[in-house]
Amino acid sequence: MFPLKKNNKDEKAAIKVVVAGEEHIKYVDEVNDAIDLASKERGTGIARRTHEYIESKIREGKAIIAIDGDKFAGFCYIETFGTNKFVANSGLIVPREYRGHGLARRIKQRAFELSRSKFPEAKIFGLTTGLAVMKINSDLGYKPVTFSELTDDEQFWKGCQSCVNYDILQRTGRSKCLCTGMLYDPAWKNGNGKKGKTPFQVFREWVDKRKAEKQALAENKNGKKSE
Repeated sequence: MFPLKKNNKDEKAAIKVVVAGEEHIKYVDEVNDAIDLASKERGTGIARRTHEYIESKIREGKAIIAIDGDKFAGFCYIETFGTNKFVANSGLIVPREYRGHGLARRIKQRAFELSRSKFPEAKIFGLTTGLAVMKINSDLGYKPVTFSELTDDEQFWKGCQSCVNYDILQRTGRSKCLCTGMLYDPAWKNGNGKKGKTPFQVFREWVDKRKAEKQALAENKNGKKSE
């Protein structure tokens, strides 16, 4: 199949973004292969889940899949932590030939809706280094937060062990890394909590954070060389 044409609205609309069901289990290996490829492209340690784990998410109705006819076009699943007090939308992946058409946004939107439907009182969170994902999250109502405001469930943080930047997380006592923590708290809709930030403010904070972290890494490397 040829890549989608950016101006062809009919082709984009034809891609279905739905809650995955048993009929989609046949795509599990493609999902994991796509995650592996994205990990290599980004140079990060995105964890490859087992076939059984992804399959269980589909069977539990906790996964979103994008289908172009009978071809896999994107995926995301939800995980719960801290006795369902926190929900993470994880494993977001869109194969290269389907990027640049807003499909990731559609998948994230559907995963967000699924999370709110299944766990209406839970806080929804994630870690990301990508500006595009930060923009999508910001539009959904997420806000940048410190890591201390995220779940303390060890099972979640174990997922960071496969990342190439895991040593930074360890050295800082799990207080910071190259990722930005983002959180959606349903209490904010009731006027409790923080004032929302504009996408530009989110972007400015992200730029400043990356500059500070790069400087800290450079200083750390220079310090090791002089020892």
